[in-house]
Amino acid sequence: MPHEFAPHTAVGGIIAEPATRPETVAADAVVVFLTEGGVGAGAAAEVDRATGGLLTKLVAAGDIAATRNECVPLLSPPGMAAGQLLVVGLGKREAVDAGVLYRAAATAARQLAGRARSRIAFVADGWWATRQVEQAVAGAAVGMVGQDLYRTEKRRTPFQATLWLGAPPEAVTVGATIAAGVNLARRLVNTSPDDLYPQSFADEAAAVAGRTGMEIEIWDEDHLARERCQAILAVGRGSSRPPRLVLLRYRGAPRAAEDAQPTLALVGKGVTFDSGGLSLKPSDSMLTMKCDMAGGAAVLAAAATIAALRLPIDIVAAIGLVENMTGPAAYKLGDVITARSGTTIEVHNTDAEGRIVLADVLDVVRGLAPRRIIDAATLTGACMVALGHDVAGLFANDQAVCDDLATAARAMGEPVWQLPMYPDYDEQISSDVADIKNVGDGRWGGAITAAKFLERFVGGIPWTHVDIAGPAFAEKPKPWTDGGGTGAMVRPFVELARGMC
Repeated sequence: MPHEFAPHTAVGGIIAEPATRPETVAADAVVVFLTEGGVGAGAAAEVDRATGGLLTKLVAAGDIAATRNECVPLLSPPGMAAGQLLVVGLGKREAVDAGVLYRAAATAARQLAGRARSRIAFVADGWWATRQVEQAVAGAAVGMVGQDLYRTEKRRTPFQATLWLGAPPEAVTVGATIAAGVNLARRLVNTSPDDLYPQSFADEAAAVAGRTGMEIEIWDEDHLARERCQAILAVGRGSSRPPRLVLLRYRGAPRAAEDAQPTLALVGKGVTFDSGGLSLKPSDSMLTMKCDMAGGAAVLAAAATIAALRLPIDIVAAIGLVENMTGPAAYKLGDVITARSGTTIEVHNTDAEGRIVLADVLDVVRGLAPRRIIDAATLTGACMVALGHDVAGLFANDQAVCDDLATAARAMGEPVWQLPMYPDYDEQISSDVADIKNVGDGRWGGAITAAKFLERFVGGIPWTHVDIAGPAFAEKPKPWTDGGGTGAMVRPFVELARGMC
């Protein structure tokens, strides 16, 4: 598979063919999208006419319902040059948005990518908005890529060429670029933790920065010590692989000065493997802990996408990279850590390590004085207890900033829900021997107390924390995606940046 964001290597050779008619395309399959209630007008009606009313007959017979993500394959359809017509349901037309089209196109691509195919044509409809076309293109390019990085026999094979009929070329280019970001985040999450560790993640970030024109700094353990990042260093002490901090800058705003205040800061938790440390996780809970760097992957992928799209905005992205292991120097319960900000932290649970790492990363970013900070982290199981596997939790010190991110996420079809940040929760992380402790009192409100911990380190800058513990990793496949890394929050972060331009 080609490197994401490398020139001329868009996944599947994605090509816009706005003037080509569906019935004339010589392809392995043509994909057409249909809403409930009949063929109507537009692309589906055009295909229906070319096939002698085939779609109308199948809808009338009840063989096609056009419910969301329903896929009905029709082999050797009359009147078409393609070997297969795949009809994909969108549900009710009035409910179709960018998120629905992303998942529908991903569902179709995932089904077709079950075996090798050379050319697949997707038909965009004239009533789709530009953002909707972009997300459909992105969904198709994500759906054809699986999690089977290490399988000899792949379960998903990207198409050699993906044609988008009736789609504006610029929208196809943007969609393919967004897909490259999502697939980058998914690949990183799906990579074995023996291959992806703090230094190798930093190397990946350097390669991505080189391909997209971002500036990058990588702080090794000596640099971290000089910068007083004792929180990151403490969490990383138990591993033979030392921690790293990655700082990326993209300067896209017109005439940006070298010291220009970043418009947006993205911060990611990058725990490349989390054993729980001395508060050791049971095996079942540890099995998927290669995904504990999904926040860092989302931040890297979103920053790279913003840079690849050449958006007129200045951003900074920061990722704290550690392994949380049980080596002889591992940090211990009862330890008191002095974070970079000077705040002292009493350790009550070494498995609540992500917030300790982010304490230093947020303080580094705070010193750059961005106008707003967004962080992403697979931070708490408590958020999954509250919201389930599919919904990310939002926590904020500024309602307008939180609303902007929530709007971007929902526009992309990624569900989020805001939880409260009442001052009373601060009491639960108060420590008798230090300024704060790294867990709250008991099991209750754990996602909120974790967010209140992070709030101590943003210095009053408008900030939103996104807990992606649930949606970042799918233990089972869904119609639109294989199991494993999902690329959660990459598209919302990009959409947020686009709205800020």
